Amino acid sequence: MIDLDDTDRRILNLLQQNCALTNQQLAERVHVSAPTCLRRVRRLVEQGVIERQIAIISLQAFPIGLTALVEVTLERQSAELLERFEQRLVHEVAVQQCYRVSAGPDFVLVVYVVDMAAYHAFAHRVLSAQENVRNVRSFFSTHRSKFAPSIPV
Repeated sequence: MIDLDDTDRRILNLLQQNCALTNQQLAERVHVSAPTCLRRVRRLVEQGVIERQIAIISLQAFPIGLTALVEVTLERQSAELLERFEQRLVHEVAVQQCYRVSAGPDFVLVVYVVDMAAYHAFAHRVLSAQENVRNVRSFFSTHRSKFAPSIPV
């Protein structure tokens, strides 16, 4: 665990809300000088607290019409087979999130595709084509009530 003080926490909370703030704007909002703010942000990046800074694009801006939540159970769960399957998933553009889970399926995925035909093609190419896949359960989102890619700090 990395030791964070209140200023670090304020910086992180503000950056999670809007990473496009200039260093000057961020410094003013956390009540420190611009050089101090820049030094702290750099330290947070170097320590791995800030993994990356990205823009979150609205799903309505592009033809992403279908969000699928997918449970995948493998036939055999050796460390090597789990890793091999996981590596296949992380290189798929449609797979937005991939979690190894316990007490149930082996993986839970969040998949964004254009439509049901695209999901079917994805499922066949990525899931059905894998010899070690025993079971796939797919759930399709009808409404997203919350999307908060920030963590409480």
